[in-house]
Amino acid sequence: MSVLDVDPVPATKGAPTPWAQVAAVVVLLTVAVGVLLTAFGLPAVRSSVHAVPIALAGPSVATDRIAAALEERRPGAFETLAVPDTAAAEAAIVDREVYGAIDVSGGRPEVVVATAASPAVAQTLQALAAGLAAPGEATAPSATVRELVPLPAADPRGIGLAAGSLPLVIGGVLAAVVLTLRVRGAARRLVGALAFAMTGGLALVAILQFWFGSLGGDYWTNAGAVALSVAATALILLGLEAVMGLPGIGLGAAVLLLVGNPLSGSASAPEMLPGWSGTLGRLLPPGAGASLLRSTAFFDGAGATQPVLVLLAWFSLGLVLFAVGAVRSGRARLTVARRESTVTAAPV
Repeated sequence: MSVLDVDPVPATKGAPTPWAQVAAVVVLLTVAVGVLLTAFGLPAVRSSVHAVPIALAGPSVATDRIAAALEERRPGAFETLAVPDTAAAEAAIVDREVYGAIDVSGGRPEVVVATAASPAVAQTLQALAAGLAAPGEATAPSATVRELVPLPAADPRGIGLAAGSLPLVIGGVLAAVVLTLRVRGAARRLVGALAFAMTGGLALVAILQFWFGSLGGDYWTNAGAVALSVAATALILLGLEAVMGLPGIGLGAAVLLLVGNPLSGSASAPEMLPGWSGTLGRLLPPGAGASLLRSTAFFDGAGATQPVLVLLAWFSLGLVLFAVGAVRSGRARLTVARRESTVTAAPV
């Protein structure tokens, strides 16, 4: 007998695991690591500019010419919004209708960027400004770049905000798991989830805003945005657990972590993700939460309506599932109690 066949576990624990089962575990782990790499790596590797909305400010003759030039250089990269002047372009950026603008209303082209909306898009527009200033471009005089909505000086690349998206998801997942395993009673779990959403929002935003310096805006508004995101995540997982048991939490967590987080666009922008994935990401709690926090932190709440509605929809769905599970559980306990009382009352 080979030394490799000796089971280090005492014989009382049972026979060694069959080799076929070991092989199945290895295959499962290989598939899992492949899924993880695909989920987190594919959006980054395939990230590119497509259908990014920008404004073109100035006379229609000039803006039409620039729109045609952009489409020729980078087909499908931008969706252009024609506006009459600089003020209209700035308003569109601040209202989060566009990510930036090319302004030719003053004659000389100026590229207006908002790094707070997306550092990746801002870098793309800055490179575009260099292209507009390229020698030999008779229709494009030298372009300048102007920052309209910058990120905080303590975190000029927005690393803290991008890195904070994962803890938001994990916080909701942990809340659902811990409350399920450690707290009994539907009402207590619900109150615990809501209380954690508030305290977690206060804590996470305090770290991001006051320690890391990654957020601007009003602290309490930002904390409310994070609290809503955590509450939506925790409630949908608690709801799934209520109707499916622990596998429900596993399924929901897998979707949020392997689909929602990579497709949130927090590190770039939804429009830079491949295909339809950016649109899907906006409809999941991680993407909606990241967009909402960016709106409250840097744009005075502009563009917050859609992510708030998405988060409220997930929160409401989770609440409905949670209620259905609680009612079903209550009926099951009542049935068991009636059976026990019947058995007790039966004559010997």
